[in-house]
Amino acid sequence: MDYFTHVFLYGAGHFVLAFGVACLLLAVFKRLYQMSTPYDEAGLIAQGNVAAAVALGGAIVGFALPLASALTQTADPVEFVAWAILAGIVQVLASLVVRRFVVRDMTARIEAGNVASGTYLAATSIGVGLLNAASMTY
Repeated sequence: MDYFTHVFLYGAGHFVLAFGVACLLLAVFKRLYQMSTPYDEAGLIAQGNVAAAVALGGAIVGFALPLASALTQTADPVEFVAWAILAGIVQVLASLVVRRFVVRDMTARIEAGNVASGTYLAATSIGVGLLNAASMTY
């Protein structure tokens, strides 16, 4: 086996591990995020509620951003998972703050399909995710 093939296979193994763990963490975050909200995103989305879809989509992107940053900052899977857990906690807390203190009737708005409110919640999640990602340095 030549040098290039050896290096590629080593890198490809790292890619598969990192990508697989990241996808698993994203799926776990999505489920935990949905459990943290007082409404049923899956049911609302199945009914065509765009506000719920946008809000959940923003949360997913907002979590994926720090995951991507953590992947670039560490090659250690344990450290990567630790950063991901911290990022997930920050994302869920940000959503909770918006729903409880900033827009107190956010739950009713999302359930009613208010796209503007769903977009606001998504933008907050993405903004927090960007700050979260940029803060993952030491």
